[in-house]
Amino acid sequence: MSTLCLGEALVDLVCERPVSSLADADAFVAHCGGAVANVAIAAAREGAHVALAGGVGDDAWGSWLRERLEAEGVELEWFTLVADASTPVAFVAVDGAGEPEFHIYGEGIVSGLRALGGRLEQAVQAADGLFFSSNTLVGEEERELTMRARELALAAGKPVVLDPNLRLARWGSMASAIDAVMACVHGSLLVRSNEAEAELLTGKPDPIRAAEELVNNGARLAVVSRGARGAVLRGELRAEVSGVRARVVNTMGAGDAFTGVLLGRLAATGFYPPAVAAALPDAVAAGARATERWGAL
Repeated sequence: MSTLCLGEALVDLVCERPVSSLADADAFVAHCGGAVANVAIAAAREGAHVALAGGVGDDAWGSWLRERLEAEGVELEWFTLVADASTPVAFVAVDGAGEPEFHIYGEGIVSGLRALGGRLEQAVQAADGLFFSSNTLVGEEERELTMRARELALAAGKPVVLDPNLRLARWGSMASAIDAVMACVHGSLLVRSNEAEAELLTGKPDPIRAAEELVNNGARLAVVSRGARGAVLRGELRAEVSGVRARVVNTMGAGDAFTGVLLGRLAATGFYPPAVAAALPDAVAAGARATERWGAL
C-alpha cells in the first residue's frame, strides 16, 4: 500500500541567479514543482511508497512532469494527464536573500482533481494514509473533494497528515483560510506548519505554545518548523531540535523537503508516531540543504 498525496504538481521555471524581480530574469531552468508533488518526491527518497493523486495537462510539460515523478519513485496510478488542459507553469525569480517571487500560468488545481472524480474513494481505500495541504481547500470544488478524501480516510482509521502550506494570496480572506485549515486539524496524526503559519492559525507567537494549541485542537502531533532555528514537536511526543547552518540561495523548497522527510519516515514505519521525533533532526537538515540549491528539491 502507498500513502496518498492529494494535490498539485506543476513545473517551476527558475532563474538560477539572484535577481530583484522577474523582469530582470534572462534564463530559466525547469524543475518539478507544486508543494504536494515536492513532498511526495521527498518522501519517496526516504524509502516510502507514495502515490500522487491529481493531474496536469496532457501536453509536453505534463509528460515532462510525469516522467520525472516516475523516475523519483512516485506512484502515478491516480495521476492523470488531462486532455485540453494546460499544465501549470510557475516562473520563479529569487532575490539576494533567497526569497522567491512566483508568476503561475496554466490550469489551476481543480482540473487535476476533477479528473480523479469517481475514483477518489477507490484511491483512499487503496492507501495506507493521506497527505494534503491547504492548496486544495481554496476553491469550492477542490475543497469538497479534499474534505471527502479526509472523511473517508478518518472513517477507515487511516492516518492523515496535514501541512497547511498557506498561500494567502489565493484566498478571499485570511479568516477563510484559517477556518478551512483549522477544520482539518482535528483527527490528524500530524500537522506540520512553519512558524508564521502556526502563529496565524493559533494566535500564538511562541512556536511551542502554537504547537500545543494545534494539539489542543485535535492533532495527535504538531511540528512547527522555525527555519534556521530548527523545529519543535508537541503532542504525544515532545522534542526540540536546533537549526543547521546553510549557505542560502533559495528558500522555496525548504518546507517541502522538511515535510517530505517526516512523511516518508512515518509512512515507511507504518505511521508509528515515534518516527516523527526520530526523523526531526533529519527533517531540519533536509530543509537546510534544500536552501543551498536552486529549485524546490
